Amino acid sequence: MKKTAIVLSAIMMMSVIGFAQNNFRVLKTFRIASSGGWDYLQPGPVNNWLYVSHGTQVNILNKITGDSVGIIENTTGVHGIAFDTISGKGFTSNGGLNNVFVFDINSNKILAQIPTGHNPDAIIYESFSKKIITCNGSSKNLSIIDPVKNLLIDSVPVGGKPETAVSDGKGKLFVNIEDKNEIVVINTSTFKVINRWSIAPGDGPTGLAMDTKTKRLFAGCEKLLVVIDATNGKIIDKIIIGDGCDGVAFDPDSGNIYTSNGADGTMSVIHEQNASKFVLVQNVVTKKGARTIAFDKDTHHIYMPTAEFEPMEAGQKGRPKMKPGTFQVLVVGK
Repeated sequence: MKKTAIVLSAIMMMSVIGFAQNNFRVLKTFRIASSGGWDYLQPGPVNNWLYVSHGTQVNILNKITGDSVGIIENTTGVHGIAFDTISGKGFTSNGGLNNVFVFDINSNKILAQIPTGHNPDAIIYESFSKKIITCNGSSKNLSIIDPVKNLLIDSVPVGGKPETAVSDGKGKLFVNIEDKNEIVVINTSTFKVINRWSIAPGDGPTGLAMDTKTKRLFAGCEKLLVVIDATNGKIIDKIIIGDGCDGVAFDPDSGNIYTSNGADGTMSVIHEQNASKFVLVQNVVTKKGARTIAFDKDTHHIYMPTAEFEPMEAGQKGRPKMKPGTFQVLVVGK
């Protein structure tokens, strides 16, 4: 009797978890009529603003209504946006210019331009060192920027193409190396590489997120989310996800990991039950092309940019052509 009760209780608990997690959907679509491609987007620290990379500019939207509130112009080949709230500044990584724009987070006016390595892609504010860091795909290094002085202070070779990076906030930076299928660990006191971890069979790691409490890294790879122990590089789990993942986000309040799977138009929701147990609870239908992702800690909404596309022609390779004027941001939540 006792054993049966325990089993039934466990089944009921799993059903409750499944029901609680399995109701994400696209809540809104914010439409941006201007042309151009896209990469990352990021909720800003003030005024409910959402910053969206978009070809040669950054579109700024009200994250609640989707209304346009401004544009940061001439950010050619912009990839990402990061913020340092202490200095009151924002930063854009401009892949076509090999530099970073510094802007005021209240007025969005450009304050400075800082050179980086070639093709700066992902950009983050690293809280332990209090530095801005760009992942430079073509020069295979990181640029380290002093956000107070608006100055490039260091460059860190990583031995491959760095896609994105996350910090544990305690002195370590973890970087996905897309063409080597590994994670590089960097000491943010010295900015020296201290470890290299293979994440095979994970292939082409792109998105990267972290649960700093359980010390778990979540690397989005080709049709696979790889969970890694951030203390030693050991692979803890591998979860099958949708195709074309280019972004991973983590919600520390719910314990949910989200992957944006642009090739098949889904968002996979994986629940972290504990440091060793991860369960796929939903594949949310989004839209094809929605390959990058941003999580908003205030609303718990997830933002994913995409567009409408022309049909692929026979023999056509690569991405389909975007229909002019159809750029949009999907808002996903419960």
